[in-house]
Amino acid sequence: MPALPLDELQLTERDPRTGKLRTLPALHPAIKADRSFVLYRPPPASREPALVEEFLERAKFIADDLSWLLALPHEKFWCQVIFDETLQKCLDSYLCHAPRKFDASLGWQPEVEEMQSCLHRSVFLTFLRMATHKESKDHFITPSVFGEIIYNNFLFDIPKILDLCVLFGKGNAPLLQKMIGNIFTQQPSYFSDLDETLPTVLQVFNNILHKCGLQCEGASAEPQKLEEKVNVTPGNMPLQELKDIVLYLCDTCTTLWAFLDVFPPACQTFQRHDFCSRLASFYDVAIPELEAAIKKRHYEDESGFADLWRRISHSRKKMIEAFHILINQVCLQPILESSCENIQPFIEEFLQIFTSVLQERRFLRDYDELFPVEDDVSLLQQASSTLDETRTAYILQAVESAWEGVDRKKAQGAKDPSPAAAPKGASAGGESTAEDMEELGAAYLSEEECAGAAAAPLAKVSGVELDSLISQVKDLLPDLGEGFILACLEEYSYNTEQVINNILEDKLVPHLAKLDRRMPSRQPEPDPTPLLSSRSNVFQQDEFDVFSRDSVDLSRIQKGKRREQQTTRSLLNDKRLVTEQRQRYSQYSVVVEELPWQPGAAQLYREDYEDEYDDTYDGNQVGANDADSDDELISRRPFTIPQVLRPKGQEEGQEEEEEDEEEEEEEAEKERTKDHFVQDPAVLRERAEARRLAYLARKGHRQESSAVVGSAKGQGQSRETAQERRRKEANKSTRANHNRRAMADRKRSKGMIPS
Repeated sequence: MPALPLDELQLTERDPRTGKLRTLPALHPAIKADRSFVLYRPPPASREPALVEEFLERAKFIADDLSWLLALPHEKFWCQVIFDETLQKCLDSYLCHAPRKFDASLGWQPEVEEMQSCLHRSVFLTFLRMATHKESKDHFITPSVFGEIIYNNFLFDIPKILDLCVLFGKGNAPLLQKMIGNIFTQQPSYFSDLDETLPTVLQVFNNILHKCGLQCEGASAEPQKLEEKVNVTPGNMPLQELKDIVLYLCDTCTTLWAFLDVFPPACQTFQRHDFCSRLASFYDVAIPELEAAIKKRHYEDESGFADLWRRISHSRKKMIEAFHILINQVCLQPILESSCENIQPFIEEFLQIFTSVLQERRFLRDYDELFPVEDDVSLLQQASSTLDETRTAYILQAVESAWEGVDRKKAQGAKDPSPAAAPKGASAGGESTAEDMEELGAAYLSEEECAGAAAAPLAKVSGVELDSLISQVKDLLPDLGEGFILACLEEYSYNTEQVINNILEDKLVPHLAKLDRRMPSRQPEPDPTPLLSSRSNVFQQDEFDVFSRDSVDLSRIQKGKRREQQTTRSLLNDKRLVTEQRQRYSQYSVVVEELPWQPGAAQLYREDYEDEYDDTYDGNQVGANDADSDDELISRRPFTIPQVLRPKGQEEGQEEEEEDEEEEEEEAEKERTKDHFVQDPAVLRERAEARRLAYLARKGHRQESSAVVGSAKGQGQSRETAQERRRKEANKSTRANHNRRAMADRKRSKGMIPS
């Protein structure tokens, strides 16, 4: 007998409360075990014993619970997954807070790293089993039902899938590809969810540009308001905010690349939103500004510069690789797999994408450095003999023009940098792996930009700090002029030791060697804008701006918390609002039935009301008792005495009476629904007679037989007529006014009526 799928399987077990056997579906909340999963927290940044012990204890609980979950049978595993909310919260917390591969190593202790690795593996195995609908030939779920289970119970969604790719993609790519492919195959609704998620992803890039005070020229660019002033740029924003933006960008780019690398079929959905053009436009606007801001910052620790530069380089590389995956899946791969008759739309898509990004010179140069455009064009030329040579030549010429003024050999040499070419402090930020050094070196910069990668961070020094640096050099070399020392400091990044060493060993650069060593101090350049006119604060051009107005209302200024003098009773006694609204609401109660007539004034109604309106139908309640507007008050059932409280002998009669009344009400309701203009009088009389006879029958009155009347006088009467007349004579005293005289005599004999 073939095994049934889990969604059709029925299990027989003993009820723990009653002890009786019961049959339940295999997927039932009663089968779920009572177990509470704790939330995950990342390893601590410091090595304090208390924090480390707390992490190890919490991670041990989660690892043990997941091991117990993975050891459950097929039906119990799925019941726990579907109906246990604490399990889903635990898994979600790990996906949100688990450290990523591109995060800097925090130097964890061996036991912390071992526990994190064990927990990482258990979470991946749990998601892998959740994404598998068939474990064996005896344990499986119907594919369509499996898709509904994971979708309706939110076991997987697009954010979870993105986190799974970035967390487990490296080293588990084959399993992850099969796992995510099965999810999208069994539940196609995830493609529509991905399509709805992409505008949010593109909004991330717009948010980064807005935070940096930049404006994107892509399809999603919004016009800047004329009154809006951009005061924040990557160069002048706080250092912590710059770090947050770089971390945010690195996380977003790495996650998108990991998802596209694991699940290439999603590229078609990405391209429907013009993702390639938007990505290139963002790259060309944001990356140069962020790199310049990172170089010019002054860092207290050299490792801070190395970490930021490593992350921005990692982000650049992942954006270009994501662009290449899209080009390969949308255009190149179909060309290699399709026949000659079907490749023309893909060639046109390739040419259109690159034509749209030709203005992004920086992006085009960096993409060509990793994935030469000439190779892709050569592939198109081999695949199609009808390729538009004019457009391809235009694209190749634009790529070559992007390299103008840049030494391509020097940029290519950046792929294999020597350790000496790495930024200072790159090894101080932790244990830099070979991959990190490769990403840091493969920054494929231009000649001027690449020089910044190997240089110390630059920052404009002025004021007291600059005077201190000049005095340090002048104390050892007093014959030098301050102007010459300032020029040397600017050349050597304000490094006094290097300046002194190069001057003593006569190793100055040529343009410094030609300067006069006794050059006096430079005169400070006057500020073209005065302080008062160039300042900008929250009080500018308002009532508290003391620089633009002579007097300020001091009563509006309060130091500390304002003390209210009014009490609750005074607030309740304040009826000003009621007085203000009284006249307004009093107008609603005024109803003018008759306007007073005043001599000499024009009256609207001077004579009596003469209505020519046809009021024939005004007596009918048109639409009052319609079936669609009937409510509980109109169609209310009549009150009936409960059967238990009825006296004996009335139960059956009462029931019959109620049934007759219900029938009468139904007939009356049917008649009311009909819109009779004038009803037939004969029908009305017939109904009235029927109601009278029914009423007499319910009351127990016997209907007088027609046989009492009999035949005409002189024609003789039948036997039945004679019997009915005798019965009437004998029983006539039971009703009406018969037997009045006998009863009156009886009362009189008893003295009740005076004689």
